[in-house]
Amino acid sequence: MRHVPIAMDAFKCIETKLDVREFTEGTVPSEVRTRVLEAARLTGSAHNRQAWHFILVTTKAGLADLAESCPQGPWVAGADFAVIILTSPRLAIHMLDAGRALQDMQLAAWDSGVASGLTTVFSEEGMRIQFNIPREFSISAVLGFGYPKRKVLGGKSRKPLSELVSQERYGAPLERGRL
Repeated sequence: MRHVPIAMDAFKCIETKLDVREFTEGTVPSEVRTRVLEAARLTGSAHNRQAWHFILVTTKAGLADLAESCPQGPWVAGADFAVIILTSPRLAIHMLDAGRALQDMQLAAWDSGVASGLTTVFSEEGMRIQFNIPREFSISAVLGFGYPKRKVLGGKSRKPLSELVSQERYGAPLERGRL
């Protein structure tokens, strides 16, 4: 079994990763970009169909065009790179596959200190034309990546497990000693 060095363990990545929409001018190394795309490729998918495609956008002009197509994502223009996630709507749970891939990309990026944000609101027709997206794919999400402008490590505001988890059946209190 091959050993791959890890900068941060998986749980620490989950615990500390926040969505970021302000990035520095810093350039993310190509190795990290490749790792982010590999994370998408390696993600599990329904029936292992891998019914997706990813468009890597790296130029300032491309990022500006992408931001213009995302009414809630003008911040994408300030990212170092972005990934457009396309999935096949012929697969009933294609959006679940998109979510799995985007989460893995975000965690792989964060493991290298690269932050990310996502948007799912965009001008579909404009994006199809600008990025030559075929009709066989649904545009599922846009992820922007870059180095965070501000420090983002810290606590998250989350509900406690006792409000989110029931034991054995809905409404039964979680008993910490019986996990």
